[in-house]
Amino acid sequence: MRYAFLMAVALTGFATFGTGAADARPPYRYCLTEGFGRGPGICDYDTVAQCQASVSGRRGYCQLNPFYAFAEQGRPFVRPHKIRRHRHHRH
Repeated sequence: MRYAFLMAVALTGFATFGTGAADARPPYRYCLTEGFGRGPGICDYDTVAQCQASVSGRRGYCQLNPFYAFAEQGRPFVRPHKIRRHRHHRH
């Protein structure tokens, strides 16, 4: 029983050990979306040429990864506050 517990702990440690490295690399810049698929598709391409070569002969298209598209916009749009003007009513 003790051996099984130690083995389970070791396997869990090995399974979670390598997950941080994937987060360190930024996502690829271009995504291949096939047909009428929803979402960004397969984002495995550094250049649009790589994506276009992969989509050639298939029903799909290449697009900028939404991660990059939104990051390039900078700060999100914030609507300016309305200036309230108080009307002074004369009685």
